[in-house]
Amino acid sequence: MIKCNSFFFLYFFEVLLLFHEAYQEIVLHVPSYVPANQVVTKVDLKKYARSDSEISGSDANKHDFRVDKDGTIYANRDLHLPPKTTFTILIENHHTKEQKEAGIVLELITEKIQSDAAQNYTVFYSISGPGVDKEPFNLFYIEKDTGDIYCTRSIDREQYDQFLVYGYVTTADGYAPDYPLPLLFKVEDDNDNAPYFETKMTVFSVPENCRSGTSVGQVTAIDLDEPDTLHTRLKYKILQQIPDHPKHFTVHPDTGVITTTTPLLDREKCDTYQLIMEVRDMGGQPFGLFTTGTITISLEDENDNSPCFTKTSYFAEVEENRIAVEVLRMKVQDQDLANTPHSKAVYTVLQGNENGNFQITTDPKTNEGVLCVVKPLNYEVSHQIILQIGVLNEAQFSKAANSPLPTMCTTTVTVKIKDRDEGPECQPPVKVIQSKDGLPAGKELLGYKALDPESRSGEGLRYKKVQDEGNWFNIDESTGNLKTVKVLDRESKFVKNNQYNVSVVAVDSVGRSCTGTLVVFLEDYNDHAPQIDKDVTICQQNQDYAILEPVDLDGPENGPPFQFFLDNSASKLWTIHQKNGTSAILRGRGHLENNYYSVPIQIQDRHGISAKHVLSVKVCDCTTPSECRMSLKDDRDVKVSSSNVILGKWAILAMILGSALLLCMIFTCFCVTTKTTVKKCFPEDVAQQNLIVSNTEGPGEEVTEANIRLPMQTSNICDTSMSVGTLGGQGIKTQQSFEMTKGGYTLDSSKGGGHQTLESAKGGTDPGRYTYTEWQSFTQPRLGEKVYLCGQDEEHKHSEDYVRSYNYEGKGSVAGSVGCCSDRQEEEGLEFLDHLEPKFRTLAKTCIKK
Repeated sequence: MIKCNSFFFLYFFEVLLLFHEAYQEIVLHVPSYVPANQVVTKVDLKKYARSDSEISGSDANKHDFRVDKDGTIYANRDLHLPPKTTFTILIENHHTKEQKEAGIVLELITEKIQSDAAQNYTVFYSISGPGVDKEPFNLFYIEKDTGDIYCTRSIDREQYDQFLVYGYVTTADGYAPDYPLPLLFKVEDDNDNAPYFETKMTVFSVPENCRSGTSVGQVTAIDLDEPDTLHTRLKYKILQQIPDHPKHFTVHPDTGVITTTTPLLDREKCDTYQLIMEVRDMGGQPFGLFTTGTITISLEDENDNSPCFTKTSYFAEVEENRIAVEVLRMKVQDQDLANTPHSKAVYTVLQGNENGNFQITTDPKTNEGVLCVVKPLNYEVSHQIILQIGVLNEAQFSKAANSPLPTMCTTTVTVKIKDRDEGPECQPPVKVIQSKDGLPAGKELLGYKALDPESRSGEGLRYKKVQDEGNWFNIDESTGNLKTVKVLDRESKFVKNNQYNVSVVAVDSVGRSCTGTLVVFLEDYNDHAPQIDKDVTICQQNQDYAILEPVDLDGPENGPPFQFFLDNSASKLWTIHQKNGTSAILRGRGHLENNYYSVPIQIQDRHGISAKHVLSVKVCDCTTPSECRMSLKDDRDVKVSSSNVILGKWAILAMILGSALLLCMIFTCFCVTTKTTVKKCFPEDVAQQNLIVSNTEGPGEEVTEANIRLPMQTSNICDTSMSVGTLGGQGIKTQQSFEMTKGGYTLDSSKGGGHQTLESAKGGTDPGRYTYTEWQSFTQPRLGEKVYLCGQDEEHKHSEDYVRSYNYEGKGSVAGSVGCCSDRQEEEGLEFLDHLEPKFRTLAKTCIKK
């Protein structure tokens, strides 16, 4: 087991044992062995000698040591030092030639480690770690046989404060009988660093006139020695204040906080102070290390001085009737900081400017007060005006300690008004006269009157019209009266707010003039009936009515409420209801077709003045009027009013063609009634060679359904008879006879129970011939039942024919379209019309002609 026979910590320090003017002794700690020409130790010359001193060793020890000028001691040969070695060095000052001797004592202070294995074996000791085989190298050295540990040179604690070194023991054959032993070498601090201020130049600011105890700022210093020791316990002190009287500042010795001691800081007397401060370690003890620094304190300006006029009174002259004229400039003095709100002046006219003739402003460059005339002065009213003017600063006054608030400084300005021959005066500038709306031409109105300020009379003045937008008046040059040349209309575009303006200029004998405005106020007269826009659109998708909002050009007293009346002819199709005093609702009595309508309407104002209007009402299938696409074109549309119908040319043509068609039908019926039987040979395709009567309105329906099968015969049907009955009731009842081949006509009945034929239904009649009535009475109920059943689905609900989605069958599918009625035969088989006779062909063309 390795043991340390002393403390774990090795301390390096330099101790001054004896100090006086002639001799001092220095104790240094060194290792026991030093190779030749190696550094033994070093003396700190800053502590013991001046920098310009020369150092040399004593004669007795020159063979062992030599001392360099910077205090480094070298070994001249390999030295095995004893526990204590003493020699002397000589310190000589080059300037004063003064010599001092210093005794150097080299002592060996060692740590020793031992192992229990040394009792039985020969062991060797070694160490490793920082200070041995790591930075800083070779600081520690161990005797491998004895285990003594030495320090080879001094160390700076501020660079390395401790070292963790491991000690090892081995036998001669390399066996390690013990575990490594950790050795912690702690470097003891020496007060070798003086404190210093954190910033080289420190500037603080504080308001002037502040209270005692106001914090100015805090200074801080740094000491590189070991923290929380006496070496770093700092004290602050003010050595000097510049200027030094009176004392305004103090510093807390421990915190470095600077505060004021008096409330008498006045920037106007001294704006900057400097403090020479000291910071010392060792708790401020005299032997502590110290540093000094300079602190600058600047005083902030406060508005504690009021501006003052340089004169107590001023005198100035100005001509009457002049404006924008500079009358006077006034200077002030202010001790506060220039070009700041604390010194910028604000001038005020306190008395004498009740009429607003003067204005005073501040010149931003010179800080002077500039007095100007902004409203003409009248010599005939007053010969002079006395003004009282005060001055303050832009910033508010701040109360200095133990002193009252500054007061406003005032001065007196006497302004003398100089007389001047003036031109005419137009006073007041605007004159209002009243007139009736609709005043005819040739009527005279009072005009604008101007005066000569000297004589207070209007004699000798001449008047001219300057502005008359509608050219409604002529002006009398001598009197200024107006005469109408047009009828005055309040509703004219030249009238604003019932007022019509006429500008007039009055000129004296020498050409001096003034301008005035004559306002003709027109009283409203009910000379306009309510007017309404004659185009109205009703969008039936949005609403089935239109809102009528007429406008009356007269004033409110001759306008609403309005009353609305429809013409007798229009009331058949339209109704009108009062919505409020200014609008009404126009609505059709029933559903109206999309078209143009003319609606006569009468609107009257509150006094019964009315006018008739014919509204053009457009009824359209739209949401907004802009969506309506109807157009007024006589060649395509039918114009319909509430009282008559106007037909277009296409309607007339349709009527003519219809008449021609009716004549053709009457002629055909006449031919049939002759009962002439014509035998014709028909081809085998009977269904496409005969005109078949249909009881439905659908074009081209066939008489037979898919389940009524007509037997196809090779022989022609050559005998066909047709008979036409008389007209009666609401339609034409027709009786026709057809020759039909006997047999083969069958029809399934869901009601009759079983399979019936035409023979069984006929009874005992001729089985070879069937009349149309017999055929219809047999097939009609059964076809109706079949049609009803086709219109229902499997659950006996109403079946609708609508588009159904099916899977895509691929391009070119032969299936065709599929629907709920796709199993039905082609409804319209009209190919037989291509083989009709000329008469029927002409009739067919007439029916289908557009």
